[in-house]
Amino acid sequence: MTSTLERSIPNSETKDPMSQSTTQSRSLPAGLPRLSTPELQKIAAKLRIDILDMIYEPQSGHPGSSLSCIDLLVNIWFAHLVWDPANPEWRERDRFIMSKGHGAPAYYATLMQAGYIPWEEKNTLRKIHSNLQGHPASKYIKGCDISTGSLGQGLSCGVGMALGLQLDNIPSRVIVLMGDGECQEGNVWEAVLSAAHHKTSRVTAIVDRNHLQIDGDTEKVKALGQMAPKFAAFNWNTIEIDGHDYAQIQDALKQADMLAEDTDRPTVIIANTTKGKGVSFMENQAGWHGKAPNKEQYEAARAELVAAYEALQ
Repeated sequence: MTSTLERSIPNSETKDPMSQSTTQSRSLPAGLPRLSTPELQKIAAKLRIDILDMIYEPQSGHPGSSLSCIDLLVNIWFAHLVWDPANPEWRERDRFIMSKGHGAPAYYATLMQAGYIPWEEKNTLRKIHSNLQGHPASKYIKGCDISTGSLGQGLSCGVGMALGLQLDNIPSRVIVLMGDGECQEGNVWEAVLSAAHHKTSRVTAIVDRNHLQIDGDTEKVKALGQMAPKFAAFNWNTIEIDGHDYAQIQDALKQADMLAEDTDRPTVIIANTTKGKGVSFMENQAGWHGKAPNKEQYEAARAELVAAYEALQ
């Protein structure tokens, strides 16, 4: 895992002045949270407990994938994105796509914290008639711009959203969170090619690089190798970080914004993470990709997470 933030910017990085207008500004919603790092860490620690509770209740869900990305989600939503829970359809909001839809518990917990989903729904995950489907469904969830779960499609949707925003001269950003196993899908690379071709510089893809998928190590299932050079070969700006280091996450998101203004290229952030982060016996274990804990495992995991949360108070 990298210990320092690294980025690579392809040659010819000057923005074509006709590719996308950057002159329009937005009026930010009142009360938009911009939290400090200690505040963000407390929220993430709390949401890890909520993720575990959500999955244990129906005995179904993806703990490993949710725990690996919650640090990213908290920084994206509470230190970066522009949004307004009082006006979910606000045209000038930033767009977020949870392309790794099986990480829905982490996404739902984040949207509860943001005020889009009532906390009372926490224990309804994957139950009949619940709004909290196994994968995000925009029909039922405010703050969810598109339904996801069929891996490989989120980035294509993000590129389409970015093109529409460009046509409307709306300076909103589009952030797409993808899994690394998801990047074995051919559709991802079609979208990578299209994003660069259409100069969608306001697209930022974030890859949750935990090196594990449902069938095991990504390098044994279908090797991804070094991902940043692959994106760079498609004319993307690339940044590589530790996906649990808050300073690196925030710096990367700020750099992506600057690159959107200074270049005509999309940006990818390769976030090196730990599957099951926060629960010792789940960390780096592919078996916890999509398995709920039993009562004994739940109590042990919850004790760890509660202790971590209380240590931050």
